[in-house]
Amino acid sequence: MARKAFYSFHYNPDNWRASQVRNMGAIEGNAAVSDNDWETVTKGGDAAIEKWIAGQLKGRSCTVVLVGKDTAGRKWITHEIKESWNAKMGVLGILIHGLKDASGNTSTKGGNPFDHLTIGEKKLSSVVRLYAPTGIASSDIYKNIKDNIETWCEEAITIRNSN
Repeated sequence: MARKAFYSFHYNPDNWRASQVRNMGAIEGNAAVSDNDWETVTKGGDAAIEKWIAGQLKGRSCTVVLVGKDTAGRKWITHEIKESWNAKMGVLGILIHGLKDASGNTSTKGGNPFDHLTIGEKKLSSVVRLYAPTGIASSDIYKNIKDNIETWCEEAITIRNSN
């Protein structure tokens, strides 16, 4: 079954890394948003952003949080995670700090964005998986993500269906 994913990520500085993952073609992702479109959405305030996110989540079976150095704890990423979980979508994270950006630089590892969210008495991070792609070079990490993202999404959907 073809899955459709919503990609959640911190736009600056991870948009280049996120584009690499979104363009892999392993699973169908949401359309990229230009800086101008996002600026228009944000001018409408929190209600407009919430409405835009809700529209982006429609028809998706999984949310893939692309975790960079500063992803964890960001307001809208946290909102996207909560909305995805509440909509009974699969949720997973993938560390992307090892992928090169437009300047050819990698980053430092970010924190787990699921650590500060809870389901009842337990941390969401005890249920939702954060994958650390293997490899030394950016190309190795890219290949590891491409080879596994479809399986990871299926696992996330299975996990959500059992919780």
